[in-house]
Amino acid sequence: MCCCSATEDRPRLRQVARPVTTVDDEVRRLVDDMAETMYAAPGVGLAAVQVDVAQRVVVIDLSETRNALQVFINPEILQHDGKQVFEEGCLSVPGIYDEVERAQHIRMRALNRDGQPFELEAKGLFATCIQHEIDHLDGKVFVDYLSRLKQTRIRKKIEKQERLAM
Repeated sequence: MCCCSATEDRPRLRQVARPVTTVDDEVRRLVDDMAETMYAAPGVGLAAVQVDVAQRVVVIDLSETRNALQVFINPEILQHDGKQVFEEGCLSVPGIYDEVERAQHIRMRALNRDGQPFELEAKGLFATCIQHEIDHLDGKVFVDYLSRLKQTRIRKKIEKQERLAM
C-alpha cells in the first residue's frame, strides 16, 4: 500500500468496490454524474470510488472531442500481456505524475450502460486507462506502483502544498 498522505486521508480510495447487481436508472444517473465530473475536471477516466460510491463503475473518454464516452460496469480483465510504460496522473492525486509499467494489451469484459455484457481488447493508452481505473475499484492508486523513495517524495510534496494552502 502507498504511504502517500494523498490516499491515507481519503479512505474511499482504498475501499474495494462492490459489483453492480442491477443496471437500472440509478446506475445510469451515476454514470451521467461521473461523466460530467470527469469532463469538468478535466480527466480521461473516472471510477465510482473516486466520487465516494463503492460500486464497480468506470467511465473513460480518450477522444480529443470529448464525445466518445465508454462505460464499464463490473469490468474484469480476462487476459493481459506485454509491457508498456506511460506517464500517469490521477484526479484523486492532483499534480502528481510519474511513469507506471502496465500490460500493453488486455482483453476484458464488462456490462455497458444498458446492462448488456460485452468483451473488448485494448492496447496502448486505452489499455493503461482501463487498468488504472480498475485499480481504483480494487482500492489501488497509481502511486502504489512507484518505489518507496518516490512515494516519500510525493508525500512530502503534498504535505508542502497543504501547508502553503493554509
